[in-house]
Amino acid sequence: MGSFILMADIVSSHEKDSKVLMSDFQVLVQWANKIYGDSIDSPLTITLGDEFQGIVSSASKGVDIILAMEEYILEEEFDFKLRYVLNEGEVETPINPDKAYEMLGPGLTDARKMLNDMKKDNGRFLLSINASDQINKMMKITQHFIDGWHPKDRSTVSGFLQGHDYKAMAKIESKDESSLWRRRKSLAIDEYLLCKELIHHLIDG
Repeated sequence: MGSFILMADIVSSHEKDSKVLMSDFQVLVQWANKIYGDSIDSPLTITLGDEFQGIVSSASKGVDIILAMEEYILEEEFDFKLRYVLNEGEVETPINPDKAYEMLGPGLTDARKMLNDMKKDNGRFLLSINASDQINKMMKITQHFIDGWHPKDRSTVSGFLQGHDYKAMAKIESKDESSLWRRRKSLAIDEYLLCKELIHHLIDG
């Protein structure tokens, strides 16, 4: 079995305010390393300004990190999206436990090529792991939900994903309960959570 290499880059980074973008990107990567430190063999490391790479302990944890980062972007209302590759491949050199530097192997080369090839379409998630065909189909549906959430809905979506029910959200947003019940339905929160559950079912077998 190979290592699980996680790479990502910012979509259309040249269109953003570079100072704000890099500050927010660094916050995101540092947050992921802190929260998922026990599941990361080589820390997520920003390599080319608008990209990061790292090595995670398993495919399941890799997906956890990807979707957690997406949800954190929503929570913090960062103005960017990421493209991700999770590739199971060989790393020939020792895994660096401090930074994802000075490592070589076909797994890393393949992951880099996959990430570059993704720029040709609008897909943001690509997994090259066991049962990846079915998982990538589910990730495409997941992306449909995430990318369908309007910026004005971010705080509401984030609240629901943090576990608040529609009654609690009604209090938080000072709105009536029926309105937030309908918002949960229209935002497809339950369908998104079902996708996450099915993705893990496919990975864990």
